[in-house]
Amino acid sequence: MKSLILGAVAALMLAGPAFAGPVTLKANPVDDDGQVTLGDIFDGAGAAANVVVGNRAGPSIVFEAAQLQGMARQAGLDWANPTGLRRVVVRHAAAAPGASASAGVEMAAAAPARPVTTRAPGPAERVIARNDMVEVLYEAGGVRLTITGRAEGNAAQGQRLAIRNLQSNRIIDAVATGPGQAIAGPAARGSAPSQQFAAR
Repeated sequence: MKSLILGAVAALMLAGPAFAGPVTLKANPVDDDGQVTLGDIFDGAGAAANVVVGNRAGPSIVFEAAQLQGMARQAGLDWANPTGLRRVVVRHAAAAPGASASAGVEMAAAAPARPVTTRAPGPAERVIARNDMVEVLYEAGGVRLTITGRAEGNAAQGQRLAIRNLQSNRIIDAVATGPGQAIAGPAARGSAPSQQFAAR
């Protein structure tokens, strides 16, 4: 009897990858209860949508892309990571921007300044790396909007960098405030007045 059970478990484990289905990373991954599931992160997760892959203790949680690929594969999902992301940020659903908020950030974002040569941040001080998913906050006149985009370069805390909105492909001039976090608009211009885009 024991050998039959072990055989069935082994068969299921071997059959899992054969049924792996391709999934797409959501443009703005969010969760609402602190338990981050594959369904919160991917479109098309199907039966694996309720598989928990992490617990969010703060306003957001950051996953390494390779780690996320491995967890998806174990659940029978195939995420190709076509854009070569290094990290994925999942935040609380209450902070998720709507379509109108995304448009507001695009309209308010300043045109990219002409790049200048600056010292590239070392690995120890870097809080954002090129291709990281970054949550950008825009505040002006009592308006508070957020959008998620991809970092176009590396930045230490307080340094400027370019963030590309993956939906509109436009560039937002922002300032890094922490891992996976940045600000844009008047607050950004005041926080790093002597710097331009971080070296790529």
